[in-house]
Amino acid sequence: MYPSAIPFVLVHLACFAALWTGVTTTSVVICVALYWLRIFAIGAGYHRYFSHRSYSTSRVFQFVMAVLAQSTAQKSVLWWAAKHRHHHLHSDTPLDVHSPRHKGFFYSHVGWIFDRRHEDTNLVKVEDFAKYPELMWLHRLELAPAVALGALCFAIDGWAGLVVGFFWSTVLVYHATFCINSLAHVHGRKRYVTGDDSRNNWLLALATMGEGWHNNHHAYQSSVRQGFRWWEVDPTFYILTALSWVGVVWDMKSPPEAVLRNEQKLGSRVIEKAAADLVATFNVESIAAAVAASLPGAHAVAELRERLASAQTRAADVLAGIHLPHLPTREDLRERAHAMFVRTPSLDDIVERAHHALLDKVGARLALTA
Repeated sequence: MYPSAIPFVLVHLACFAALWTGVTTTSVVICVALYWLRIFAIGAGYHRYFSHRSYSTSRVFQFVMAVLAQSTAQKSVLWWAAKHRHHHLHSDTPLDVHSPRHKGFFYSHVGWIFDRRHEDTNLVKVEDFAKYPELMWLHRLELAPAVALGALCFAIDGWAGLVVGFFWSTVLVYHATFCINSLAHVHGRKRYVTGDDSRNNWLLALATMGEGWHNNHHAYQSSVRQGFRWWEVDPTFYILTALSWVGVVWDMKSPPEAVLRNEQKLGSRVIEKAAADLVATFNVESIAAAVAASLPGAHAVAELRERLASAQTRAADVLAGIHLPHLPTREDLRERAHAMFVRTPSLDDIVERAHHALLDKVGARLALTA
């Protein structure tokens, strides 16, 4: 257990104190109200505003959202936004701080938060917000809003208000939020090719006021709206829309029609990551061994090895110009890509990039073993 995880564990254990404090009607009302208020603060504050700037607001409301978000005891808005921006740059790659694909489910759900490697906040990633003294004050006193809220709950309903109202709702908010990092990259449906494992999960969307439409979000990160279809319930967006009617928020960003129709061309980074996933489904070592075994004699093997070892020539260019059995063709890759990915106008680009990458890998292997 990381030392910083001890308070987190104690918060969970504190929930069992309800056996002694009892569960009052007032404490349950506080718990339910604080759950939904703070889930909204996570989605609208930490995520859609501080991480992605999907809408604009005043400095006063910005501070209010920061205080509400930090009352969840999920570290400061600057830490949260910096880690989340890093996540989107490297989603489901080895550099991602919480990828179930590379780190396992438990680590992606909660373990990464207490890893000492992630303690520091890269303020360069959030320099647009680090310039505000009041946010830097909250950053330094990250638990102050949570402590104040706990004291308020105690003042309203005594120990039951603290245990049931504050601690129960805090733990529920913890795990609803953490499920987006873990479950929403494991279970659900994919509408878009995003180069990662993000998925839309309707159950998580209901529990997190719209954050569960995670594949939509990864397809167009700056959108204030994450439920792209009318039936994709997104209460956070509805509340922000109502706030825009009275001038509290404005400049709400929406996905272009091409994104909504899934007709947008993918960016080079997404194409590169999707191509790498496609290549990973092929056994490069087996392909290289089969190609080497099919060559007619030692002279052909030596000649191919010499050509592949040339620093002036890419292995893919060498192999593409030679008819060799056992080498997957573009059609082989396209067939597998159709099975792997949802519809995208960039499928040919993914296949082309994957074909070159696969030939390079096979060529490199042949150069070593031929």
